[in-house]
Amino acid sequence: MGVTDERSTDHLRERVVASRVLHRGHYLTFRIDTIERADGTRRERDVCGHPGAVAIVALDDQERVLLVRQWRSPAGRAMLEIPAGTLDIDRETEAVEDRALAAPRELEEETGYRAERWRLIGSFWTAPGFATELMHLYLATDLRPAHEGRLGPDEDERLELERWPWRDAVDAVERGDIIDAKSIVGLFWLARLKESGQA
Repeated sequence: MGVTDERSTDHLRERVVASRVLHRGHYLTFRIDTIERADGTRRERDVCGHPGAVAIVALDDQERVLLVRQWRSPAGRAMLEIPAGTLDIDRETEAVEDRALAAPRELEEETGYRAERWRLIGSFWTAPGFATELMHLYLATDLRPAHEGRLGPDEDERLELERWPWRDAVDAVERGDIIDAKSIVGLFWLARLKESGQA
């Protein structure tokens, strides 16, 4: 059961009293925050700052989900995932890209498809213990190939597009063949929507 009364968590609240940036990368910032608890004690927290991201469950007219296979260096393996990407940051203004604009861009870049219908399914923190990444999950339907002016993958991305019947993709999660967190969340959410007649 979720906490609905924010006042009930006051004794857990931590206030950032100092922050030291260790490294600022292309879109990640690594820092150490000094926090102060409600009782006055202080501790340090390692934080990975992230602008947020979008992930897309793209469903075609044959009830197949579009998945991309790509190499993931931190995992040391190729992984099968739903399309996704980080929100862009304007280097001059530090403004973060609107998630509703990022989702169609990422779908087209990674799969070569555009969608007529978009629905925000939900948002979730990917690793709230140390990262500020908030992932926004979309359902994209009424897909069509992007021909004229098609956006392609980023220069450092090598992707293989696969189309899986949605039930097979959910089965792959349950077998442990798909082990990427956002893809697990997205596919299980899709299954719930399908089984309740909402998708």
